[in-house]
Amino acid sequence: MPELILTVLRLIFLALVYLFIWQVARAITRHIGLGQGQGRGSKRSVKQVAVIRSDTQGGMTFAVNGATVVGRSDQADVVIEDPYASEFHFRLVLSDGVLTVSDLGSTNGTYVNGKRITTPTNLRRGDALQVGKTVMEVR
Repeated sequence: MPELILTVLRLIFLALVYLFIWQVARAITRHIGLGQGQGRGSKRSVKQVAVIRSDTQGGMTFAVNGATVVGRSDQADVVIEDPYASEFHFRLVLSDGVLTVSDLGSTNGTYVNGKRITTPTNLRRGDALQVGKTVMEVR
């Protein structure tokens, strides 16, 4: 009888380990922006961000449909030509139709509607994002 109980407990433990690994994998894919808008018959939503004031990039528009890193580096998803921008300045994440901006520890800060942000901040249509001299608008 004790052997049967031990076998059942081992199986329960193994199931819990697999469940934990599955949850970690789901959290990682959500964090990096994979798999958003998939399943359950939902369409992937896309938000547009337009550069409305810049020395060199005025009028540029880019789409956000997951996680998008904006900065001065060539390795950023969207390159901003502003001397006050950090290599990787901020991250935009679109999840469940909500666009969120997070500063990535930039030296000069990220501003939403004129206020410096220190925590992830939800954005709405018409909100202004500022990096140095560059101003962008959520559309």
